[in-house]
Amino acid sequence: MNERRRVALTLLLSLMALAASPLGAQESAPPAAEAPAAPVAWSSLSAQQQQVLSKFGGQWSSLPPERQQALARGSERWLGMSPEQQAQARERFERFRALPPEQRQELRSRWQQFKSLPPDQRAFMRQNFHRFQQLPPARRQALREQWRNATPAQRSQMIEHARQRQQMPRH
Repeated sequence: MNERRRVALTLLLSLMALAASPLGAQESAPPAAEAPAAPVAWSSLSAQQQQVLSKFGGQWSSLPPERQQALARGSERWLGMSPEQQAQARERFERFRALPPEQRQELRSRWQQFKSLPPDQRAFMRQNFHRFQQLPPARRQALREQWRNATPAQRSQMIEHARQRQQMPRH
């Protein structure tokens, strides 16, 4: 299985586990109304940020404020990355761009689902993802196969078993 599918599968498995969990089923108060995003002035960006975002310079003022803020935050993150991290990010972006439009849309949808989760649930999912990544490749593949071949009832049991194991005190 290629890297894109592994990442997508891992994210999907985590989302499904969360949706099936009592934590994911809890009702929460509706989110408070957020103030509209404030526009970001091009002149407020550092010279380095302007360089990173140069392809948006001519249209910056016509971009929605939410997009301006997202681009500004992204440029800050980019500038904080090491050259190796930037190379990895470029590679991931190119792999994403090579996906068929349906798969890109599916990943965007999953990302929006993930972002809509409460911070503690996002942290839980990240922790599980990193734990999965630490497993030997053969074990990860075996777990993927086991999941792929499981019925919905078996998947629910697998999720519950994993949840119980995580809640056990470690010695």
